[in-house]
Amino acid sequence: MAEKTSHYAQVLAWLDKHLIGRIYTERIRRLILQSLPFWIASLLTGLTAVGYERLFVWAEQISFTWLSDRPWLAFVITPLAFVVAWLLVQVFAPAARGSGIPQVMAGIELSSPTRHMHTGYLLSIRVALVKVLSSMVLLLGGGVIGREGPTIQISAAIFRAINRLQPAGWPQLSRQIALVTGGAAGLAAAFNTPLGGIVFVVEELTQTHITRFRTAVFTAVIIAGMTAQAILGPYLYLGFPKVKASAGWILGVVVLVALVCGLTGALFAKLLLWLNGYRQRVFRNSRPVFWVAGCGILMAGLAFWMGTDAVGTGKPIINRLLFQNTGQTPWYLFPVRFAGMALSYSGGAAGGVFATSLSAGAILGDGLARLTNVDPIDHNLIILVSMVSFLTGVVRSPFTAAILVLEMTDRHSAIFQLLLGGLMAQGAASLVDPVSFYEHLKEGFVREAVAQSGHPTERMQAKNTPKPVPPANTSRDEPAD
Repeated sequence: MAEKTSHYAQVLAWLDKHLIGRIYTERIRRLILQSLPFWIASLLTGLTAVGYERLFVWAEQISFTWLSDRPWLAFVITPLAFVVAWLLVQVFAPAARGSGIPQVMAGIELSSPTRHMHTGYLLSIRVALVKVLSSMVLLLGGGVIGREGPTIQISAAIFRAINRLQPAGWPQLSRQIALVTGGAAGLAAAFNTPLGGIVFVVEELTQTHITRFRTAVFTAVIIAGMTAQAILGPYLYLGFPKVKASAGWILGVVVLVALVCGLTGALFAKLLLWLNGYRQRVFRNSRPVFWVAGCGILMAGLAFWMGTDAVGTGKPIINRLLFQNTGQTPWYLFPVRFAGMALSYSGGAAGGVFATSLSAGAILGDGLARLTNVDPIDHNLIILVSMVSFLTGVVRSPFTAAILVLEMTDRHSAIFQLLLGGLMAQGAASLVDPVSFYEHLKEGFVREAVAQSGHPTERMQAKNTPKPVPPANTSRDEPAD
């Protein structure tokens, strides 16, 4: 590693001496030296996001194939995959479990000027590699997970590593800016949603004024996104569904659907927190592999019963609902996907909830559209609003959710309905829990990273830091993830 670091630094030093320093003034030279590592990290993020996406598609298709040909194999492959994916995380990188976004949020907090702590426990290259391996194993075995949260953590790890490899004496952007820009670039490259990456930084990753990060974030999003587009083309994550941005009475249906989906998403997040807290209380020292295997067996039963619709990211289901609209989706698909998401996440392996939440929202929205007997021309609008609302209920980022769905479908005519749905869902979700799912998990990762650092002062500060206050009728036990 030291030798690789030396080679990298030597290349950058040569560029500075023989090219940059001879062409530009000292002020421009320092600006370039400060930005060059971020450009490299953004390029690597785009390439990594594309490679990870290809692996995800491959793993999902493999799981569909074996499940379609021999459904009974689910009772062997799925529990085994749950256990192996969990072991990879447990043995090699505990911070690789779960989504990845709370880890980035914790890393940003620990990198602030007031704390300036080491974040390698949360955002190292080893954590990124384990993240990829664990999520691949889980998806191959029929897990219900997404890649967007993991991509954000992996990208932040890349930016952190490149930032640490800069030659001595070079002007550096702060570690906090490196993590923020890495998260934005990861989301932009994962979904091909540059505006979504920028809004995500403002709304979720940091409470600091955007002017501190503006240029770095914009540049990273552009480079990472254009790198992904250079390989995949200017694709849309979900294509061009037919949407009529109706007004009048349909807005009442939009509000009703948003409230229902926002509440349901918040209840899902609350269920994940409760399951993780229960696992930590009951199975921490009593063979946690039994919990993981149990989750795998239950997931196998769902996969055996429902087939391929019960597993994977759910993107094929969204495409079917938006573009085929055959009316063949059974009413029980939503509870099956809901349970599959909870089991897969609670198994303790790596895997995100962004894409799976969008698919759950689409299924719920399809059912609500049929229940309210909306005009077929408004059916897709209700589905898109439901996707925004369910995701908002889970992660509490209404503007990010609305912009993501907008950029995935290029349906700019529906932007006001999507924003309305996100805001209504945010209000409904706050009734279930005023603290977001990611914020709950972030606090746990902060304490975990501090405990690993061995710094006595920081350990005492972390111990005395109050946890987010849940409603009176909920458990205060810290979740495992």
